Amino acid sequence: MLSKNQLKLVRSLELKKNRKREKLFVAEGPKVVGDLLRSGFIPRMVFATEGAQLSFSKAQQPHVNAQQYTPVQLVTDDELHRLSFLQHPQEVLAVMEIPDTHYPSSANSQLSLALDGVQDPGNVGTIIRIADWYGMDAVYCSPDTADIYSPKVVQATMGSLAHVPIIYCDLVELLGKAKCPVYGTLLDGSDIYTQPLSPHGIIVMGNEGNGISAPVRSLVSHRLLIPNFNKGVETAESLNVAIATAITCSEFRRRYGTKE
Repeated sequence: MLSKNQLKLVRSLELKKNRKREKLFVAEGPKVVGDLLRSGFIPRMVFATEGAQLSFSKAQQPHVNAQQYTPVQLVTDDELHRLSFLQHPQEVLAVMEIPDTHYPSSANSQLSLALDGVQDPGNVGTIIRIADWYGMDAVYCSPDTADIYSPKVVQATMGSLAHVPIIYCDLVELLGKAKCPVYGTLLDGSDIYTQPLSPHGIIVMGNEGNGISAPVRSLVSHRLLIPNFNKGVETAESLNVAIATAITCSEFRRRYGTKE
């Protein structure tokens, strides 16, 4: 039976300050929760409805020793609705420990993304999923980028949160020290399909409304533009940042294939 304290804790994790204090976040749905468990995330609590409880037994926590194993708590559909941040809860909800950040060895020998003030949780989660799909080595985030452990971001990643190193840092400091190409998608850039690209570098994606900030823009060494192919008629001013990220990553990988 779901306790009041459990419900209070789970619902409190909607706020960043509470996630930071408790060092916990919420993941929902069999796909997301399953991927996180199999990738080494430590669950503090796991709730499941009767149809899903067996699937999230001890076999879903292979990395956890007997002392750390978290039993799956059976809840009713109504209780799951009260816990969930989703309009349509998906059988399983877990409270996970936020892991310590492990920095990649060097951004200079990798192909990574940098998010400069991307604030929409759906965009950030989708970009993490894109980074996973295209084999990006890391995603660097400015402090004003949406928190990756917010329920909406976690859900939008569809489990890719478990597969990509994500680091919050000062992008000006990171890019200022970079000894690799720094790419940025800008409206005054040059056609990405005709420009030379490198298999290594940092690709900067900017805020939904304002694009890349001036301090970061000054450190972009290669300005890229995704061209509009519908010439001569009125069209959208720009692409959604997640869509632009997918197109940009695709072009880099199209030229250089899979990561080494």
